[in-house]
Amino acid sequence: MADTLYLSLWYPNLRLAALADKLAAVLGAFAAHGGEGRVYAATVWPVSWSEAPVFQRVYGHGERGVEPSQAVEEALELLHEDYAYEFQIEWSLWELETSAVPDPRWVREPRLVRVTGFGPLYDDGAYEQEGHIKVDFGPDAPFLEEGVDLGAVGARHVEENVRRLVELTAAIEKESGATARLLWSELGESLAARLAGRLGMTN
Repeated sequence: MADTLYLSLWYPNLRLAALADKLAAVLGAFAAHGGEGRVYAATVWPVSWSEAPVFQRVYGHGERGVEPSQAVEEALELLHEDYAYEFQIEWSLWELETSAVPDPRWVREPRLVRVTGFGPLYDDGAYEQEGHIKVDFGPDAPFLEEGVDLGAVGARHVEENVRRLVELTAAIEKESGATARLLWSELGESLAARLAGRLGMTN
């Protein structure tokens, strides 16, 4: 069963004014690891997820997008301790196109990843559990493709996706100066164990 994959990042004694630089660094890491160098959209959420956005702008795909620093600057003009700042950026992975029946094929598809920075008072201090910054990678299917007979080609594509995930998360941690990170899923199962079991690897 597909699950949603997240990366949570924490920073020591992070002041709200420093959140912009951290967000720009996280978004900037995507370009070197299979993603876009430009931000697709930005949204600012007040107080909690149940509230309507106070700022929302869709820049567009590819060249129509904007540099991470510009997107962050525009969104964080509304700087409040109880706001959350969400950015969407494209990241490409190999995915199995099952609609191509009877011959499913592997295609490299862009997906929108959500990068969210939390003010310290947003949603009653959600950052303590979610991270000062949380990256929502979307469904974990490209890293596992559970229930599918991978074959040699499929196994290579899934391995490449996993390698790209590992490299991106390491780069994000380093370039943004995070002191703690957690790659996790809603099901709470060990992603590493599931990956190892899917690819027939041993620890």
